[in-house]
Amino acid sequence: MTADPRAALDRLVAALEAHFDAISTRRSDDDPRVDDAYDVLADAFEVYDDALAQVYGEVTPFVLEEEEDDDGDDDADDEDDLDEDDDLDVELEDSRP
Repeated sequence: MTADPRAALDRLVAALEAHFDAISTRRSDDDPRVDDAYDVLADAFEVYDDALAQVYGEVTPFVLEEEEDDDGDDDADDEDDLDEDDDLDVELEDSRP
């Protein structure tokens, strides 16, 4: 199925409008309408960017941030980084006169 960049752009613009409306009429700090509008906007952006790539071989200059997983993988990476830092400290101590 061929993507329709124009339709994707129209959807993106509508999502931007809805996102602005949700933010400007926010009822509380944790208004679920804002989160929902954010998700719709992110999806609309990805569809538009993909459609541009498929049809024209071009993309926008924007990149969506990856959501962090709460599965603990980052903690393991942090521990590895600490171990590497510890090794570096040992090497520096050993090289002193």
